[in-house]
Amino acid sequence: MTRDDDDLAALKAALKAGPAADPAARAAALTRAMEAFENSAPATQGTASAARSNPDRPEGAGFWDGVRSMFDALKLRPVLAATTSAAALAVGVFILLPQAQVGLPTAIAPQTDSAPVNPAAADETVEAEVVATEPPGATVAPTSRKLVAEPSPMAQATPGEEAAAGSRAALAAPADAPMAESFAADMAAPVIVGTPAPEPMLRQQENTETFANAPANPVKITAEAPVSTFSIDLDTASYAIVRSALTGGFLPDPEAVRVEEMVNYFPFTLPPPAADEGPFRPTISVMPTPWNPGTRLVQIALQGRLPVINDRPPLNLVFLIDTSGSMDEPNKLPLLKQSLGLMLSELRPEDQVAIVAYAGSAGEVLPPTAAADRAAIMGALDRLAAGGSTAGAEGLELAYQTAARMAGDGEVSRILLATDGDFNVGIYDPEGLEGYIARKRDSGIYLSILGFGRGNLDDAVMQSLAQSGNGTASYIDTLQEARKVLVDQLTGALFPIADDVKIQVEWNPAAVAEYRLIGYETRALNREDFNNDAVDAGEIGAGHAVTAIYEVTAPGSDALQNDPLRYGQAGAAQGATGELGFLRLRWKAPGEEVSTLLETPISADAPANEEAQFAAAIAGFGQLLRGSVYLNDWGWDQAIALAEANRGQDAFGYRIEAVNLMRLAKALSAQ
Repeated sequence: MTRDDDDLAALKAALKAGPAADPAARAAALTRAMEAFENSAPATQGTASAARSNPDRPEGAGFWDGVRSMFDALKLRPVLAATTSAAALAVGVFILLPQAQVGLPTAIAPQTDSAPVNPAAADETVEAEVVATEPPGATVAPTSRKLVAEPSPMAQATPGEEAAAGSRAALAAPADAPMAESFAADMAAPVIVGTPAPEPMLRQQENTETFANAPANPVKITAEAPVSTFSIDLDTASYAIVRSALTGGFLPDPEAVRVEEMVNYFPFTLPPPAADEGPFRPTISVMPTPWNPGTRLVQIALQGRLPVINDRPPLNLVFLIDTSGSMDEPNKLPLLKQSLGLMLSELRPEDQVAIVAYAGSAGEVLPPTAAADRAAIMGALDRLAAGGSTAGAEGLELAYQTAARMAGDGEVSRILLATDGDFNVGIYDPEGLEGYIARKRDSGIYLSILGFGRGNLDDAVMQSLAQSGNGTASYIDTLQEARKVLVDQLTGALFPIADDVKIQVEWNPAAVAEYRLIGYETRALNREDFNNDAVDAGEIGAGHAVTAIYEVTAPGSDALQNDPLRYGQAGAAQGATGELGFLRLRWKAPGEEVSTLLETPISADAPANEEAQFAAAIAGFGQLLRGSVYLNDWGWDQAIALAEANRGQDAFGYRIEAVNLMRLAKALSAQ
């Protein structure tokens, strides 16, 4: 047996034979130690003497003598509890890193940047992004969750108070607790660098995103419900949200997919209205359904007139900007500033801009300023910083007051609300807020919404406010998307040419036994709403186009979803030869209260070009993402092939981007 083995055996024996702990002696020792610490000279605190050699120490015994000394020092369990809590602050910690995709195991990596604890910053909240692992087949939120470390009450203590608190905690430990249990309990306490509290409490922030959607429209029997009525929709937020999810590495929440918004994201080449026609012109196309050879697709597209830019009236624009704490992310407030900066180049010298910001309380950051004073506007934007809660209702009220103050005869007043949708202060009655916005809409001040960021995006509120305000809802995930919405399509977004546009189709039961409207679930209207001018509907902006798609089934087709009634009406259905149905359109000129009616038949032989084919591909794309039950065996390969073959003119690259997103969705669906 070596000398090292002898020393180890002796050490074990000594530990087993050690005297029982004396609580009174322990308390006295701690008292003397505290008195010695408090009476020591300040100049000597924090100094260390150089190590001295010990000629009496035998060679090779230094390690075991050190171990013996260490255990002698650790015999007092309370001292251990106090010292390990302090020492733990210097220990490197593990943090949870965000994952690129929901469903992957959470990665754990060591924290390598060990900064000294700063007592002045002790009250700051430290966040660590995580992604929750979901069971196979579960519907998961498209963004990560967060674990937030909350500082303990000790976080505000001075260094001296912390030491005393640590000693009091040690004295409070049960006297009969084994030393190993005390050591394990202290070491198990989670520690985060930068937070002096040894035991921060972790709370989980769930993804709070909500989306405005409804179950997919069902197949309807023409004989029972021959009339279909809905409001047009020019919002495009859903497509950008889908793109954000796919490029982030996960499939979007099916509730985030609104098929009509995906189709209407793309500019289509359609015949413009003639000089003697109204503000828009309808185009009808009929084609075989790609996913069902027994049915046909009927596309109804409306192309708005694009007036000469110089002929438009002066614009009074209020930027209503969310500067709450939730906007303090790179893809929120910083991207918002860049996006609005792009827009300024499209404004004319006679236009005016004002900026209202809200967070906790609302305030006017920039009074009405000529659009030509770009330096003043950009300076006000650059000074914005995120912080506080979100007083959304108060901000809206101030923005409307500012817009009303700017308004002049013949001028257009618009509010552009830029937010992540996290309205957590001031909106106690959403329906009351919608009514307030609707009343302001009647005064001629329209409201449009720009959404930014993910995680707490309240798409449902954004959609509701935009619809109540006669505006559009867009989602900005990239600077390129900001250019599309705020530069390329600015005129259409801010200058409507037709208000309260409603579509009604009466299907001919002799030619159409069943039909279903693809999308527009949130825009459905009652049949009687079509003739009621008091019912609000969507708007068409200058130069904008809007497309709606029906899938129709002829009588006797193998693709019919419903069996004929045993006691159905006798005799064959009657209808005009060659007509699938009859289209009615209603709209109001901006500022008017009485609508205009346009009627035209839907011909069974209306031609379909590559524009219609590409729209069908995007409609299929959206239905695949929603998990539609109407696509049969048609899948990603067929959608990609159809879109790629009908890209046509793609000056801005939107269509090839859609093809690439389909490829990405296919790969993610296979995981």
